[in-house]
Amino acid sequence: MLLARIAELEAKLGQNSTNSSKPPSSDPPGTAQKPPKAPTGRKPGGQPGHEKHVRELLPVEQVNKVVELIPEQCGNCQGRLRGKDAEPRRHQVTEVPPIKPHVTEYRCHELTCERCGEATRHELPPEATSVFGPRLNSIVSLCGGEYRLAKRTTQMLLSDLLGVDLALGSVSNLEQETSESVAAPVEDARAYVREETFVNGDETGWYEGKKAGRRIRAWLWVAATPLVTVFLISLSRGAAVAKQILGENFTGFFTSDRWSAYNWLDVVLRQLCWSHLTRDVQGFIDRGGVGGELGKQLMDLRHQMFGWWHRVRDGTLLRATFARRMEPVEAEFIRLLGEAELRAEPKTAGMAKEILKLKSALFTFVTVEGIEPTNNFAERQVRCAVQWRKTSFGT
Repeated sequence: MLLARIAELEAKLGQNSTNSSKPPSSDPPGTAQKPPKAPTGRKPGGQPGHEKHVRELLPVEQVNKVVELIPEQCGNCQGRLRGKDAEPRRHQVTEVPPIKPHVTEYRCHELTCERCGEATRHELPPEATSVFGPRLNSIVSLCGGEYRLAKRTTQMLLSDLLGVDLALGSVSNLEQETSESVAAPVEDARAYVREETFVNGDETGWYEGKKAGRRIRAWLWVAATPLVTVFLISLSRGAAVAKQILGENFTGFFTSDRWSAYNWLDVVLRQLCWSHLTRDVQGFIDRGGVGGELGKQLMDLRHQMFGWWHRVRDGTLLRATFARRMEPVEAEFIRLLGEAELRAEPKTAGMAKEILKLKSALFTFVTVEGIEPTNNFAERQVRCAVQWRKTSFGT
């Protein structure tokens, strides 16, 4: 029992970003990094023949002011010059005018009826019910949402750049108003995702309020398509939430990790993320023993597969050729996992067993065009929300 416990603790100490879901920022000093790229021998910077990027001049009709600079005398003999250059050299300076808030005051008069004595005050128009206008509201929400600024930083920016002073609570209130205003488009987006053919899904830790002085553990779910990404905050990480965001009758292809909340989906319509699988196989190798030797063979197959896949993606290898070459690779990969389940050390054998339960979802991308072998797309979408969480401390 003690030896097993020691082995378990050593395995935990050996976890890093290459063999587990831990982020690279948590890696201790001395963790093996990716080998540096081989030097190409070329000088740093733009290479000969690369596309040039320059700031384009605005059309004349979009220029606010034109200043004609005409020389009056020759720079050589000081003789008087006449006429104009048919094609003068154009130089444009872009500036932002001084920004001053535009404040509209509504005076709601109250008048007393001479006939009945009832006092009547004019109501505010619908566009004036808030003390801040829609454009200012949008700027506040843009700062906190897209640009992921903290509320206090947003407050400072509005004061310094726009001359608008508002309380921290007003920043939160304006964000809430924006959330309410986009409620209908969000519902449209959720309906769109449920009907899509290809969806990537992921979930990450979140915090939802406080209870007994401690933050309540929650999860942020994401369902990402090329056009629409839907987020959902929930106190659960179970299958019920996955069904809520995807719809119980979802029949598209779904790419994710091996989290059990997605096991209700048809396995032949799933694609497991090979970034996660690569870390699992690296774990085989790092734990050593029989599983380590099998892990090295699995990793060689993984490298071979991605070498071909990159050529498919670049258009230098036909997908049909790729699928044909992959047939023996797929069979060998599954065979090695089966051998690991039977012969490897307990932790490695258990991992191999779990992967084999979803073996039909390992290579869906090989034959179905439109599916990527990794779930990197969903993880990129959720990254901005994670950064937002770090500045907002949850919900």
